[in-house]
Amino acid sequence: MSNSSLVSYTKISPNKTSPRNHAIDTITIHCMAGQLSVEQCGNVFAPSSRQASSNYGVGTDGRIALYVDEKDRSWCSSNSANDNRAVTIEVASDSKHPYAVNDKAYNATIQLVADICRRNGIKQLIWSTDKATRVNHLNGANMTVHRDFAAKACPGEYLYNRMGAIASAVNNILSASASSNIYRVRKSANDASSQLGAFTNLDKAKALADKNAGYEVYDTQGNQVYPVNNVAPASVQTISNNYYPKYTGRSGSITAALSAVGEKDTSLSHRRKIAIANSIASYSGTAAQNTKMVNLLKQGKLVRA
Repeated sequence: MSNSSLVSYTKISPNKTSPRNHAIDTITIHCMAGQLSVEQCGNVFAPSSRQASSNYGVGTDGRIALYVDEKDRSWCSSNSANDNRAVTIEVASDSKHPYAVNDKAYNATIQLVADICRRNGIKQLIWSTDKATRVNHLNGANMTVHRDFAAKACPGEYLYNRMGAIASAVNNILSASASSNIYRVRKSANDASSQLGAFTNLDKAKALADKNAGYEVYDTQGNQVYPVNNVAPASVQTISNNYYPKYTGRSGSITAALSAVGEKDTSLSHRRKIAIANSIASYSGTAAQNTKMVNLLKQGKLVRA
């Protein structure tokens, strides 16, 4: 079991259980409750008396640290079962409500989570706003938070309210990595005249974008894959390809509507995934739930699973 190549600082904590007793299939993102560097967070986890750790830390400058190898369980979420299956990540944040995270740390967290998912065979990151769904891993949910297991504010409202956006951004990266892609460095998806270069290697495209202010990386489908904008879900500028086409028919049936816009899998299990992506909790195919999905589809606002 490997660790992330994105790590630039390592300070292994003695507070761990080696090895973990469950395959990695979950991501748990925490807030540090302080704008700490990776070194400062590592110092917090260094004393055995602390009895706490995380697998990774993301500092206020966006650097990434390793504190507990992925093969081992960190002591992070007040729940042994969760930490045995989850990779835990502490992210630098403000020290008070809503525990805001800056853009560098936010974007680095997304890149780190995508790398963890890619290496551990997690093909899709699924967030649910329903606690029971999260902790019981229902409907494919594979993101948890510290407050699920203890009376904590962690990860703070700032990150909690962006978990769906984080999942979407990570899934864009995973999708891009899984397909044959050309990564174009441009000022916007449709501005071909501004293109500085095109690469099959995402890291090379990101490096070129980093050297040129105002440039971003777009994949073959025109999705912006780097950098990821740090905005709340209500104002997330989601790439249009993440939505189903607008449904213009008259049927009130969600299966008929989905079929009409090109969705081949209209099974209940797949509709549950669509429901989770659209923050429809505990989907079971009720009339009210299906009507909500159809209405979103008619507005062109139903997010693909």
